[in-house]
Amino acid sequence: MGADHEQLMGRALELARRAWGETHPNPMVGALIVEDGVVVAEGWHARDGGPHAERVALASLGRRPRDGALMVVTLEPCSTAGRTGACCDAILAAGGIRRVVIGAADPNPAHAGRGAEVLRAAGLDVVEGVRAAECAELNLIFRHWITRGRPLLAGKIATTREGFSRPPAGADRWITGAAARENVHHWRRLFPAIAVGAGTVRADNPALTRRWREADGTEREDCGWRFVFDATLASAAGPEAGWPRVYADRWKERTIVVTSAAADAATRARLEAAGVCVWSQETTRGRAGWEAFARRCAAERISGVYVEGGARLLADARAAGALDYGFLYRAPKAGGEGWGGRVEWSFAAGAARERLGEDELIRGPLTEDDADERS
Repeated sequence: MGADHEQLMGRALELARRAWGETHPNPMVGALIVEDGVVVAEGWHARDGGPHAERVALASLGRRPRDGALMVVTLEPCSTAGRTGACCDAILAAGGIRRVVIGAADPNPAHAGRGAEVLRAAGLDVVEGVRAAECAELNLIFRHWITRGRPLLAGKIATTREGFSRPPAGADRWITGAAARENVHHWRRLFPAIAVGAGTVRADNPALTRRWREADGTEREDCGWRFVFDATLASAAGPEAGWPRVYADRWKERTIVVTSAAADAATRARLEAAGVCVWSQETTRGRAGWEAFARRCAAERISGVYVEGGARLLADARAAGALDYGFLYRAPKAGGEGWGGRVEWSFAAGAARERLGEDELIRGPLTEDDADERS
């Protein structure tokens, strides 16, 4: 039966991932109902405020589960009512389900284990910890948000094999290959927000959107929140016709400029009149700047930010102790004379490693004992 549980949980994980990046600040969850070894209903949590995966699976079944039915769910069923009603209550009210197989425990310290206790107290057989690491990893942003009460700030950078991240003038700006760049968009889709510095916006004029290809080959693009750290609003100092695309494209209202008390008031007014949001704080750098930014994100229910740089913005975030997590794309190409932005990130034990063509992705929680940047 254990092997069956593992396989079934794999399917529940597939269902949960269908809502990749769409449920913030809630978790992604998948659920199955199984009768006599056959999956008869499936569900996943599709969006914040929508029905939870267990309730979707029960509604999809459209009838009372047969006596002895099994439910498989990637995250411990909730035991409190919330906006949609406790899932434990729905499971018990449905009748027929006699065993619940759970992937990860609820990370909320106030709720962890209570769902399993409620189900056991009602006489159900509860199996916990099936593919628990995968189920927990799926919701790395939610886990941080619910336990810390603040957004997960994750740094992303690409380097040469020696750790250089800034190509010399006139060199190809792409350090990594196509597979790594495609993978960046995969993680952009997960995070509700992307952040860059004003220098990156001026130099590269990036779109900062998420682009991907569906299984049927359809090309897709959408846009999360886009943060630009610009203490003086220098990136918007010129005429509007020459503004970077993030201030003028069809998603400009998804752009938030994080600026300081030194910003020009007239430039701020022009940005806001154009539909761009401006967050003003005393400073945009150092521990004070990053703490103010994290507090504002928390107040706005933005649960995770993918900080893409450039290297100076990331170095400042690391020096301030602001980055919780890292995505380091390392290419085999050599960096020599003229290169800058030397990065040495130290990852906690168990960091994930993945080959992406000729490149490597290392990702995981960051520790405090690395040197951030060397010119």
